[in-house]
Amino acid sequence: MDGKREKPEDIVLKLRQIEVLHGQGMPIAEFSMRVRRPL
Repeated sequence: MDGKREKPEDIVLKLRQIEVLHGQGMPIAEFSMRVRRPL
């Protein structure tokens, strides 16, 4: 990790993306790979 933190706006955006994908019936493992932040 390079020590940079995500902005709160970016976190909210990812959570919204997860809600949309979950609502479309996408499995948790699938959408976690799509929006996951690289470690």
